[in-house]
Amino acid sequence: MILEQAMAALTVIFDPMRFLIIMLGCILGLFIGVIPGIGGLAGMALLLPFTYTMDAYTALAFLIGMWAVTPTADTIPSILIGVPGAAGSAATVMDGYPMARRGEAGRALGASYTASLIGGIFGALLLAISIPILRPFMMAFGTPELLALCILGLTLVAAVSQGNMMKGLVAACFGVVIASVGDEAQTGELRWTFDSIYLWEGVPLEALVLGLFAVPELIELGAARQAVALHRSESIVRDQFRGVMDAIRNIRLVFQSSWLGAILGSVPGLGGPAIDWIAYGSAAKSVKGGTETFGTGDVRGVIACEAANNSREGGALIPTLAFGIPASATMAILLGAFMMHGIQPGPKLLTEQLDITYTIVWSLMIANIIGVLTCFAFVSQLAKLALVPAGILVPTVLAIVFIGAYSATRDIGDIIVLLIFSVIGWGMKRFGWARAPVLLGLVLGGLVEQYLFISTSRYGSAWLQRPGVILILMIPVLYFAYSAVRFFLKRRGAEPVPAAVGAAVSQPAAPKQVEPAGPISLVDRIMLPGVWLLAALLFITALATSTEWALAARLMPQTVSAVGLIVVICSGIGVYMKKRAGETIVKPRKAHEADPLEAMPDRELYARIGIMFAWVFGVFFGTLLIGLLPTLFVYMVAYMRFEGRQPWLRTLIIAVVIWIAMFILFDTLLVMPWPQSYLGDAFPTLRTMVSDII
Repeated sequence: MILEQAMAALTVIFDPMRFLIIMLGCILGLFIGVIPGIGGLAGMALLLPFTYTMDAYTALAFLIGMWAVTPTADTIPSILIGVPGAAGSAATVMDGYPMARRGEAGRALGASYTASLIGGIFGALLLAISIPILRPFMMAFGTPELLALCILGLTLVAAVSQGNMMKGLVAACFGVVIASVGDEAQTGELRWTFDSIYLWEGVPLEALVLGLFAVPELIELGAARQAVALHRSESIVRDQFRGVMDAIRNIRLVFQSSWLGAILGSVPGLGGPAIDWIAYGSAAKSVKGGTETFGTGDVRGVIACEAANNSREGGALIPTLAFGIPASATMAILLGAFMMHGIQPGPKLLTEQLDITYTIVWSLMIANIIGVLTCFAFVSQLAKLALVPAGILVPTVLAIVFIGAYSATRDIGDIIVLLIFSVIGWGMKRFGWARAPVLLGLVLGGLVEQYLFISTSRYGSAWLQRPGVILILMIPVLYFAYSAVRFFLKRRGAEPVPAAVGAAVSQPAAPKQVEPAGPISLVDRIMLPGVWLLAALLFITALATSTEWALAARLMPQTVSAVGLIVVICSGIGVYMKKRAGETIVKPRKAHEADPLEAMPDRELYARIGIMFAWVFGVFFGTLLIGLLPTLFVYMVAYMRFEGRQPWLRTLIIAVVIWIAMFILFDTLLVMPWPQSYLGDAFPTLRTMVSDII
């Protein structure tokens, strides 16, 4: 049966139209990966809304195609210009860039592509092999066990977010509260809709994802006011074959790093950067002379990083598909795509919907092959994308973001949600709060409520006594107990550092850091503790305003709000204990030399960020006044000319070409109903004339 389903999925993938969609996803993933500062996470957020009209097979194949090739493409800027295409490729810079500087860029790229291809296929095969092993295990899971798994996913991913357990838990609780907005399924109770029909269906996932992840990256890229890459590299094509042979000669290292990347990739919350550094450190110790040559331009360092970088994607899909526990922030967005297309992760994906699972496996494997072959063929052309000035890149991508957000429900409320969560997303990034737990809370909140209602209806409180539930819930309980003990031991100055842990995280020194210019600003002094107060106020408000709801409607939001408030209080106690111990609570930031924003005074930083947000909010007010499409054209022209300082001719050519493409795609082909504008309402004849002319 499994083989039949796998073959059926392969025929689905090779449907001509669907295969073209996969190739389109791969091409977009290559573009996204080459441009530093965007990455697979923002790329997934950017493309998610455009899968709304696709069937489930095509949508997942499209997203997987984009996501799978991004780690391959982000090697290009890492090696050629020493700027990581994404955080997960930072370790590649250690040896790849020194090789490029001594004229071996082609060799480094050839080795990285070959290792990426083998690692990507290895991860896909591991995913395929794990399916028959997990099937009987998942068949024993009932609703209470699935509820326990959702709770485990929320707590575990939140607990390891950016190294701050308390912040991760508060962010996850915030996401679950957002998931409570709208019509409650069991009672029909309207929760926090504020008399708006728009919110009856809840907060749209697409607009929230774009606001949390895509817009903050573009805001900071625009605020930096410089090209992503500052110089070109020499010819890189002729030496690629030499790099291929390097990877083949070190095939044992390729498989060792692929295995390590796939296994670590399946651990929720570990993250790409940690996996790459662990693989890099492991390779340095396992190969002959590695500890002396790694970091100086050793091709084996590139091979180890890239094999682990691509194999981790297959590993990350294992807990996402089998248990609904995303192993990374990108997987949380993919989990949102599942929900959007009516796919429920867990036992069904390993039994009734096995064809969808194997569609993902084949998409992952095919995308890796297409991505590597494309990189080999067009590496010189792809490398030029990293030279696109931010003054051109930011307005064009933001224009697509606005249309992508609006396509969620095709209501002006989508753009409002985008703006609100853009501010929240940038604030979380600025003040050290992980954004992935918010998304995870939104995605899993509905499942938690559904499973909780079924479990309590069928078993009462006895569902907590089931052996599987006890075993699963013991994992976060033990983790938090360990964290609490470690915290108190540290306060007493007696925290031990296990040798095994020190060895596991041993890695070469990260890029040099510099102190930010100037003292900590007043804004930071207020907002670093102020975010905690805002979180407490949110949870208190949620508890107070939900008291009149029916029990089924208020059970989950009140429980989660109470948990969030307890976490905030515990964090406050921890801060008080640190102060008594004489520790500095608000510490100056340290930044990599490659980050121009963190190296500048806070006054200048906030001024630039304020200007960028003024541009973004200007699009919203322009949409209300003259409409979305006309505003986007004016925005692109104005931004490129005045903020990006591009010549008039180049500005007009780029803006006109992109605007016409958007008009043909969204207005003519997709017949998207654009939001009403004050000008169009005041002069309906003008609206008709413009439509007739266009």
